Amino acid sequence: MIGASAGACASPSAPAAVDPAAARAGQGPGKEEAAVDPLSRVVPAPATVRTGGEPYVIGSRDRIGVPAGDPAARRVGDYLAELLRPATGFELPVTTRSGDAGVRLRIAQVRGVGPEGYRLETGGGAVTISAPEPAGLFHGVQTLRQLLPAAVERRTPQPGPWLVPGVTITDSPRYAYRGAMLDVARHFFTVQQVKRYIDQLALYKINKLHLHLSDDQGWRIAVDSWPRLASYGGSTQVGGGPGGFYTKDDYREIVRYAASRHLTVVPEIDMPGHTNAALASYAELNCDGVAPPLYTGTEVGFSSLCVPKEVTYRFVRDVLRELAELTPGPYLHIGGDEAHSTSHADYVTFMDRVQPLVAERGKTVVGWHQLTGARPAPGAVAQYWGLDGKEKEVADAARAGTKIILSPANRAYLDMKYTKDTPLGLDWAGYVEVRQSYDWDPGRYLQDVPPSAVLGVEAPLWSETISTSDHIEYLAFPRLPGIAELGWSPPSRHDWSSYRVRLAAQGPRWDAMGVDFYRSPQVPWPSE
Repeated sequence: MIGASAGACASPSAPAAVDPAAARAGQGPGKEEAAVDPLSRVVPAPATVRTGGEPYVIGSRDRIGVPAGDPAARRVGDYLAELLRPATGFELPVTTRSGDAGVRLRIAQVRGVGPEGYRLETGGGAVTISAPEPAGLFHGVQTLRQLLPAAVERRTPQPGPWLVPGVTITDSPRYAYRGAMLDVARHFFTVQQVKRYIDQLALYKINKLHLHLSDDQGWRIAVDSWPRLASYGGSTQVGGGPGGFYTKDDYREIVRYAASRHLTVVPEIDMPGHTNAALASYAELNCDGVAPPLYTGTEVGFSSLCVPKEVTYRFVRDVLRELAELTPGPYLHIGGDEAHSTSHADYVTFMDRVQPLVAERGKTVVGWHQLTGARPAPGAVAQYWGLDGKEKEVADAARAGTKIILSPANRAYLDMKYTKDTPLGLDWAGYVEVRQSYDWDPGRYLQDVPPSAVLGVEAPLWSETISTSDHIEYLAFPRLPGIAELGWSPPSRHDWSSYRVRLAAQGPRWDAMGVDFYRSPQVPWPSE
């Protein structure tokens, strides 16, 4: 726990036992639960909801039906079974005989639904999730999970009942890119800690995990052609701790695990600035040929790769090649922010040389929005982290075809303090309480940028002040679900007064999951 203000909700009292048949008929303790408006507890808000259908109670004899001959859909079924078994105590075998299953996962075209969309409906003695792709099934499972009582998240048997309200939900995301960034450079986080965060992101239909793998304080990925980057450059962190790095097998495991939760990893090697760990590891990357000492502070803007040297581009090519070989996703992030020690002319020259190296690997280049002050390559993506959305260079690049990811620091940066009294985080972009983080529209945020230029949203979490999973959770929750909703739900569903009620319903769920979180006074959390 992060001090008294963390305030994870107390465990809700266990619901009374209920006869599944009676609950399915709308009688007994299941009746009130069946009448609950699903929109009152689901985040992100689904696109369309029709209530009033026949509710369903998941019972001890139920099976999970999956399509035959579709291993990806089968994996979603196995994932659902693993989620439900501990708390329900049910066996929930996964079967291709979907006709007798209580929960049915179907690969099928659904009108008006894209590749990540789904339809969830109760009725006919089952809960059915239909989707054109396994990703849609997986997102539908997250909605089903939130329709069930919060106690379903516990890892020991609970009394239930496991009632799904009568509903038909048809849902698709607003944006294709819905990301969260974790800075593992300033403080290193282990594979298990990253996996834990991936599981939490998946609940809210986040589909991109941006890993900030290098900075002044540490280099976190093994590179065979430049081995001292990890062994020496990764040997410390902010405050002088032991640091660490991912072996290639470690990184592959993160990529594999993220893919199993339908998240794509977006790796970032920040350059030409934020490079002290690399400069300390290899003297030849410095213009004067002298390696600086390792750095454990938090100041920015003092380091730069040597733009005129050809060895710089051999270094960048090697790093991007090895990283691309490990990364099946389409994006490589090259940073580009706060390059204060690089002249504008050198910055433009550097980006002109490096962007083609990304294309050489068959990847799409992503850079922080300072990239728009150079010459963004065709198809490049710029990630906006400013404060007011008025940068002319960003608007000009967007109108010329550069796609934009929205991460305004005073809205989406999860490392900003909630208030002056909260113990973790920074305040250079101001204090960012839950409502401020949620109450904005990505499609209309940037001045003179057409809504069609917006690729999506991302919630970055920089790690100057955090070093544990509890720290991650305290800053991410309850703000992360709001950014997820801005990325998923249609604008018509964005409403603070209703969102705060749905967000409050997540409190008991986080408590059941063992997630630390900030008990914002702006949210009507359930009382004990």
